[in-house]
This record gives sequence, C-alpha cells and structure tokens, in this order.
Amino acid sequence: MNQEWIVIDGLQYSNWSREIFDQMRLGGVNAVHVTVAYHENTRETLTRLGEWNQRFETDGDLIRPVFQPEDIVTAKAEGRVGIIFGAQNCSPIEDEIQLIGVLRRLGLMIMQLTYNNQSLLGAGCYESEDGGITRFGRQVIREMNRVGMLIDMSHSAERSTLEAIDFSEQPVIISHANPSEFRPALRNKSNKVLDAVAQSEGLLGFSLYPFHLKNGPDCSLEDFCDMVAWTAERMGIERIGLGSDLCQSQPQAVLEWMRNGRWSKQMDYGEGSASDSGWPDALSWFQDNRDFKGIADALSRKGFNDHELGLIMGGNWLNVLSRAATSSFETSNESGSA
Repeated sequence: MNQEWIVIDGLQYSNWSREIFDQMRLGGVNAVHVTVAYHENTRETLTRLGEWNQRFETDGDLIRPVFQPEDIVTAKAEGRVGIIFGAQNCSPIEDEIQLIGVLRRLGLMIMQLTYNNQSLLGAGCYESEDGGITRFGRQVIREMNRVGMLIDMSHSAERSTLEAIDFSEQPVIISHANPSEFRPALRNKSNKVLDAVAQSEGLLGFSLYPFHLKNGPDCSLEDFCDMVAWTAERMGIERIGLGSDLCQSQPQAVLEWMRNGRWSKQMDYGEGSASDSGWPDALSWFQDNRDFKGIADALSRKGFNDHELGLIMGGNWLNVLSRAATSSFETSNESGSA
C-alpha cells in the first residue's frame, strides 16, 4: 500500500480496544469514522463521547480525535489514527435544532438522518411507506450545512434520500452501503440514488458487511472488486470510497441494540430473514483493519492505477469532509455564536 495515500475507513463500530487500535495502525489506516450513537439520546451520546475521551487519554499514542479534516493529515504525520465521530441516527439532537451546532463543536462530523425506522427527519429504509424529508428534516439539513456536518443517508429510504440530496447545499454521502445491482438488500442503493449522490459530488462508501454483498459471507474478493469497478464507471472515480461497517468483537447484545433500540421487544430481522438475526460469518479476506492492504492489492490487479487507488482508499473521504467543513460556521465561531 502506497505510504503517500491517506487511508480512511468510512464506518466502523467495533468493541474498541488497544489491540484494535494497533491493528488499525499496522494496517496503514490513518482515520476511521466511528459510530457514537444508534438510538442514544443527547445525554447518552455525551457519555459515549466521554468514553472516547477516556480512550484518547489511555491510548493517546495510537489514536487522536478529529475535529477538522486537517486533523487527519496531522494524525498520519504523527503515526496515529484519527477518530472521526459520527451518529447513525438523529436521536442525539432529539427535537432541538440548536444541538446540531453544540454536537459539531464536540466533534460530531457526520450524522445520518434516519436509522432504518421513520425518524423526526425522514423515513428509514425498513419502512413500507416513505413520506420523504419532513419539515423538521429540512431545517436540520440547512443547519448541518451551516455548521459543516456531513449528511449521511446510509440507512434511509429512497425518496427521503433523494429529497435530502436535492435540498442540501453540500454533498450528501452514503457512508456504508452498496449498489442494489449487486445485492438487493433493503439498505443497498438503487442506480437512481447512486446517480444523485454522484451529481451532488457526494460519496458512496462500500460496505464489507456480508449481508450487503453478493453471496453474503461467501462473497469473493474478486466479486467485491467487480462491484467497485462497476460503480466507479457509473459514479466516477472521485465519488467512491470504503465504509467497511466493521463490527469487530461485538457481542450479540450490541446487535440487538443496533436493531431494536428501545422501540421493539422482539428481534428486528431487518432484511426480512430470521437467519440474519445474528452476526454474519466474517469474509475470508477481510477480518480486521490489517486486511485493507489486500483490498488495495486486489483493486490494483483489477486495473486501478496508483492515483485512483489513493482516491478510493481515502483521498475521496478527505475531500468530501473538507468540502463539508467549509461553511459559515467557522465565521460564526469567531464571533462566539453556535
């Protein structure tokens, strides 16, 4: 893997440990977008952020927080891994728009408008009806644009996703999903969505979660590379990256929290199959952060040149984060307002 590349994984939610942080560094990963909330409210999200502060104290030789995109470049220069905070739901802001600016100040750089279900902002991808972006949702999109927080529609339904892209003045991303052309999972995205993301100069992060790949856990590295090549042709090389959705060493209880939260007494099968009620078997070619090099090597064999690989492995993530961060929020910070 070229040492000049900035390598960024666009989504992980692992059972964090020093061992995993060390694997990130050994794998040449410079930054990772980590989930700090699925269904957590504001107070609970603050606790998650506090837990990360403790990790920065304990393992500060391996990791550092990312508050602005340039912190990723600094992390690489220091030989540490930058940690990018993101929320997979809008639950941290509850029903208070002012909290968007507050959370951005605390380092939240990315937020999904929905997580599978209908939220106050839009429809999730598991809902049978998609009413699109709500009145509150439009206000939130405008505020996220203002403060430089990336809008993520990974778990959102199609109409809501397309309306968010249309309404946003900044790029909209899909941090961790795949084209439905290769696996018709509820969370995977149609060609119409892929085209809209590309048109907004956003980004699609390819998921390595087996349930969203061709042939599931039996997906071959060659099949994955075929999907990347097809998507690059459709969306453009500057609109794709990686969002592995790695949930390393997590217990079943965490999967149940992700899917059920507090809203259901029964396991939400999500994709519609009881066989998907547990963690999938890991891919043979992607077990942890040390395996990113194998993906880069396989994409090279597929025909991507060094410049293109640098974009896919993280350059495009850095670019989209940088564009979103360029907002009036920086000016308002100077005057002391949120």
